[in-house]
Amino acid sequence: MNWIYWVGVGQAGRMETRMHPEADLSGLFVPLVTPFTDDLRLAPDALARLADEALSTGGARGLVALGTTAEAATLTAEEKQTVVRVCAAACRAHGAPLIVGVGTNDTASAVTSLRELAAQGDVAAALVPAPPYTRPGLAGTLAHFTALAEHGGLPLVVYDIPYRTGQALGTSALTALGELPEVVGVKYATGAIDAAAVELLGAPPAGFAVLGGDDAVISPLLAAGAHGGILASANVRTADYAELIALWRSGAAGPARRLGAELARLSAALFAEPNPTVIKGVLHAQGRIPSPAVRLPLLAAAPESVRRAVELSAERSPSMTAV
Repeated sequence: MNWIYWVGVGQAGRMETRMHPEADLSGLFVPLVTPFTDDLRLAPDALARLADEALSTGGARGLVALGTTAEAATLTAEEKQTVVRVCAAACRAHGAPLIVGVGTNDTASAVTSLRELAAQGDVAAALVPAPPYTRPGLAGTLAHFTALAEHGGLPLVVYDIPYRTGQALGTSALTALGELPEVVGVKYATGAIDAAAVELLGAPPAGFAVLGGDDAVISPLLAAGAHGGILASANVRTADYAELIALWRSGAAGPARRLGAELARLSAALFAEPNPTVIKGVLHAQGRIPSPAVRLPLLAAAPESVRRAVELSAERSPSMTAV
């Protein structure tokens, strides 16, 4: 992790110099599922294999632990610690950054969680959504992130996903957050590529990575200038999603469009039912996790949904071999 310097005005009017952690957040980050056994126990060995595969053969830049895809809301405190420990070990072995999800509508407990993660020394950044359910308004949301940035002790990636949180941020809010020295990026999952997205990508704050989070539209977002993606679909065909990002960043528009269209069809199939139910069904069908089990309130995906996604998760179609 490199460092850049930020100069601001302190509470007493003094000029203060702070270090802004500029994590290398370009490329593909895989938000790993949490494998369970048929009786819903954590399967840490399977998680370790998934983590190693993503980094060793999949070409992922890093991992995300305890995201939505990980069913973090259903994990006990002890299970969360195990998940972070397993993912951190894989990232250490491969020299890769680990991002950990911290989702709560209680600012004080979020600060505590961030400090605990910071004390471990293995976490590059925390992925934090706007406070869900409470809907504190834009001013309250900005105050929440400011408190986390000032007191949490970890670089932050803002998770902008208004259809889950009920709170839209917008370009001006994201730009303001990006000026905070501890905020290093955004997982951009607004459900649209519109004028606001183009404005943000046209002039993001210095050291602020824009990572796509809507899997089906990651290709056009990369074309517009996104630095990479945090993509649940990349649990499947990881190397192809990594290549998609590399193609757009190298300017290979034709091959990127063709691969992006194929992966968009896969993403649509993987999200045909609530995430990560279909993804787990595919990983189980591939023999990569011991069970497709998910915890309530999620229900296992229908067999037909899994079959369709398995078909699309196979190797590239013949038309893609020239990519």
